[in-house]
Amino acid sequence: MNAERPIIGLSSATANQPNTSDEFSFWLAPEVIVNPFDIVEVEQVAPEGTSRTFGIVTTLEHSTDAPTHLSNFISNDFGQVSGEANTVRQGTTVAHVAVLSNDQDVYMPVMNDRPVRFADEAGIHTALGIDQVPERYRVPAGLIEMTDGTRAVVYLDSRYILGPEGAHVNITGISGLATKTSYAIFLIQSILQKVENRDRIGVIILNVKHGDLLTIDQPPRGGLPPEQHDLWRALGLTPQPFSNVRYLLPYGKDTLTTGRPNSFRIPERNWFLYAYSLKDTYDKLDLLLSNIPDPWDTVGALIGEIQQGLSDPKTGKWGQTGKWKSVTDWNSLLNGEPLVKEGQAQAVGDVRAVSVGRFRRLLRRIVQTRQSGVFVSQRPRNVKNLSEEIAKIRGGETIVVDIARLTDDEQTLVFGDILRTIYALYAEEGSEREDLPEKVIIFVDELNKYAPAREKESPIIEQVLDIAERGRSLGVVLLGAEQFMSAVHERVVGNGSTTVIGRSGSAELSSSAYRFLDPAVKANISRLQKGELVISHATFRQPVKIRFPKPAYLQEGA
Repeated sequence: MNAERPIIGLSSATANQPNTSDEFSFWLAPEVIVNPFDIVEVEQVAPEGTSRTFGIVTTLEHSTDAPTHLSNFISNDFGQVSGEANTVRQGTTVAHVAVLSNDQDVYMPVMNDRPVRFADEAGIHTALGIDQVPERYRVPAGLIEMTDGTRAVVYLDSRYILGPEGAHVNITGISGLATKTSYAIFLIQSILQKVENRDRIGVIILNVKHGDLLTIDQPPRGGLPPEQHDLWRALGLTPQPFSNVRYLLPYGKDTLTTGRPNSFRIPERNWFLYAYSLKDTYDKLDLLLSNIPDPWDTVGALIGEIQQGLSDPKTGKWGQTGKWKSVTDWNSLLNGEPLVKEGQAQAVGDVRAVSVGRFRRLLRRIVQTRQSGVFVSQRPRNVKNLSEEIAKIRGGETIVVDIARLTDDEQTLVFGDILRTIYALYAEEGSEREDLPEKVIIFVDELNKYAPAREKESPIIEQVLDIAERGRSLGVVLLGAEQFMSAVHERVVGNGSTTVIGRSGSAELSSSAYRFLDPAVKANISRLQKGELVISHATFRQPVKIRFPKPAYLQEGA
């Protein structure tokens, strides 16, 4: 096998740059081209014969025997750019390599003058530890394409995506260039096509921007280009849209007259409206007001009073009692007793009247004056309760919840409502349903809005952290995306077993969120192209660069 692959250079160790158990260098033969992220192999000593050490190229340097740049200037007849140099310099290009693995677990430093070759596909899998992952746990994540034309499928271990060993995927990078949403949808498709018991996996997708994810069950017009088909085939996957999709679209201000949802796009089929009446929201007011600073817990205390007053003492469900009996909708809550009497805010429990007045102003702004139409006095019969619809999720089903045209407070409520419903289904109340999915994948873009790095605590952050820290054992998987990983709560990022990075700026890459990356890798990330990503997985020894195919569904503008 080695005889078929040419030697591209020899390992090199010097007095100033020794090889170590973690890295080595090699000089390149003339005319050989190597790029960062190429994976190479070098012969290594072993107890029995030789072994192979695999590494990933991080940086390349070209040096000559000139002691200074001035020497080169002088040797070219004091700066003449035409003609041959008076002194011909001897030079070479040296590649620096981070060690990935050794096929016999020999981690002695690579000796000098050992032949170096490009790794083949089997070697790449050995280098990344993929050969140790049983076939049934392999999820195609993309394709490594090396300078010599070698291609290798990169597989993730599903036990570290869906649990129980680890869970959660975080995708970050500059908007547009990083193609975060496209990769998330591709990865979900890959999971659904390859994982065992895929019919026991439910998927919830939040459509955050425009209408791109409201047609994931429709094929692209004219099909995919041939090169995209080739990528799908190389990964062992079938390019196809999602099947068994249910769309939940928000009620809008003009929906009563037009029948149209408050969405950028309307799916062809299987879509339903959702809205929030007070009855649907009274026990989620903490989520609705998550973005409101509450250092002395006055808002939280009043929310507790409202929830208790609007709950039946016997069932714990909606059922007004006592002084709360006249509260039936948003208007009667905001303008009637017990919060208001004769136009004046009233003290409620231990909450003073002035704090009740502030609460009313905040809530009125969110559910009346600045709302998008999703808050209704009474929910029409044909309009769904979102949490009830989410709780009906079945294995093999994908639910897309559109929040693109909602305000920030409304989006926070919807996302928190989904997380709380799923968490309760799997962790708190349990379920007697026989058709409850074994796993649920929740995908949301702009994760930093719901779990920001700088905010210490809020109901929505607590909900996200619960999923991030306990999801792997529950079977609840968070697939989040954002432009800046540094803007996401460190415990959310830290609990993810897989990090996918698209092109990012040097200022962002200098933050502590990227400290796990080698400085040379960071430099290469800043010049990634569209469709290229760097992926770090729990079982990989180093991040690798991949390409992935375009998702096979009808995208906006197509």
